[in-house]
Amino acid sequence: MERTGKIYGINGPVITIKGDVGFSMGEMVYAGEERLIGEVISLTKEFTTIQVYEETSGMKPGEIITGTGATLSVTLAPGILNNIFDGIERPLSEVAKVSGDFISRGFAVDSLDVHKEWDTTMVVKKGDKVYGGTIIAEVPETPAIIHKVMVPPGMDGYLVSVAADGKYTINDTLAVLQKADGTEVNLTMVQKWPIRRPRPSARRFPVSQPLVTGQRILDTLFPIAKGGTAAIPGGFGTGKTMTQHSIAKWSDADIIIYIGCGERGNEMTEVLEDFSKLIDPKSGNPLMDRTVLIANTSNMPVAAREASVYTGVTLAEYYRDMGYHVAIMADSTSRWAEALRELSGRLEEMPAEEGFPAYLASRLSAFYERAGMVQNLNGTEGSVSIIGAVSPQGGDFSEPVTQNTKRFVRCFWGLDKALAHERHFPAISWLSSYSEYLPDLASWYADHVGSDFIDNRNQLVSILTQESSLMEIVKLIGGDVLPDDQKLTLEIARVIRLGFLQQNAFHPEDTCVPLAKQKLMMETILYLYQKSKVLISMGMPMSVLKEDPIFDRVISIKFDVENNRLDKFDDYRKAIDKFYDDVIARNA
Repeated sequence: MERTGKIYGINGPVITIKGDVGFSMGEMVYAGEERLIGEVISLTKEFTTIQVYEETSGMKPGEIITGTGATLSVTLAPGILNNIFDGIERPLSEVAKVSGDFISRGFAVDSLDVHKEWDTTMVVKKGDKVYGGTIIAEVPETPAIIHKVMVPPGMDGYLVSVAADGKYTINDTLAVLQKADGTEVNLTMVQKWPIRRPRPSARRFPVSQPLVTGQRILDTLFPIAKGGTAAIPGGFGTGKTMTQHSIAKWSDADIIIYIGCGERGNEMTEVLEDFSKLIDPKSGNPLMDRTVLIANTSNMPVAAREASVYTGVTLAEYYRDMGYHVAIMADSTSRWAEALRELSGRLEEMPAEEGFPAYLASRLSAFYERAGMVQNLNGTEGSVSIIGAVSPQGGDFSEPVTQNTKRFVRCFWGLDKALAHERHFPAISWLSSYSEYLPDLASWYADHVGSDFIDNRNQLVSILTQESSLMEIVKLIGGDVLPDDQKLTLEIARVIRLGFLQQNAFHPEDTCVPLAKQKLMMETILYLYQKSKVLISMGMPMSVLKEDPIFDRVISIKFDVENNRLDKFDDYRKAIDKFYDDVIARNA
């Protein structure tokens, strides 16, 4: 029997019904004549409270609310990749055909194409015992990704019939499963899953391998692991979105899910246009073949903004279950927290710090805790990595969203406005940033890159830290009074900053740098440092050392040495040896 209630009050996206009409907590409902999608968020004897994911202007008390009996869920099947959705998984390309530039209210459309036929290869046979997570078929969703059709979690039994290989739509029956009690279930390509409930896995692993991004300051100084979490906080114009774009384009994740949560419309347009033109360097296919975009711009309803991050992480977990490594870019979690604050205010809840709800921390932790490296129910291994941008007002890192995010992430890439103004990009501060994954990843770096990689990395950080303390003295009394060994530290720190940490996203050799080149660049800089230290200890003044152009030559390595011509580093080592010999010869 259909359960309905009448609207008693409307406060922005929050609707109240008088009394208990039988709805359950978290149930999805349709509101009003236009059947706007909503979700039950509070139940008392006196009132049922619903948040609506669309604009409520024009609605009035007395309109009917209809329950669906199901929680707010996403449709999981082939067709997700190379698609653009809004916060509640409506495909914007389909919406635009009917609705124009802006989404009409109450607009109903299938999340995925139900008419398209997919080439399907069955990988099970009649009589096989299957359980939640078992892969029953494979579908080439895009040229880059094979979609693995799985038995929904929590279901097991024997297959009493299996379809032949061929072309099928997502709703066609591929197999019939008989449960232990004798009931039969038709298995299709489609799974429905509640967005707020994490998908199950067999077990979680400690992180052990890095998510390689091609960005030197991240891969070398502050790495993130596959299955890890990172935050990118920064004020307006410091490059949060561009840093996430670079990671999305160049990281070695199999699948990218980009959530534009409350961002400006023109910024999302730039993402859509950029990504559609990009070629994936790994496969040579368009990058969109392994990308999902969730566009929830700042003028869309706030309740849908709140749901968009859960939609994104549920899609990520689904592909993780197939054995893929998925990276989520959430841009930005501050806009998501602002949506929570607005809804909390309309619900008349007691505000905590800066008006945010008291449950801000638990909501942030529930989101970031869905990251991880896991063994799936079907025995494969996959991961979900979450990289969340934070937009503190005025660049103030002491505000609640940044502070609470720091509690739940193990990687912090703090953006510095001063670096951005100096046109130093990525503008990630090496003094305020950190990564707690270094001890976990040290053995991977030793095995795959070089046994001295972490030691060299620590030397670079030490030199940069020394430079910071020396600059305090330089500001007070000038650099000329420093002893030559400290002048050398400042010069090598300049080489590290300009030649290693600064990266040009538009240069073909510098936009994405393999770990092998990053290691050799570090070694070259440190070799120059060691040779120069010896010269200083022999009494050579720094002014003599700087007469040679070797320092600027080492800075330009990032452009002059192609990523596939690492043998050229031998020439730089010889040039440093020649510089050493020439200085001694000139001053003998």
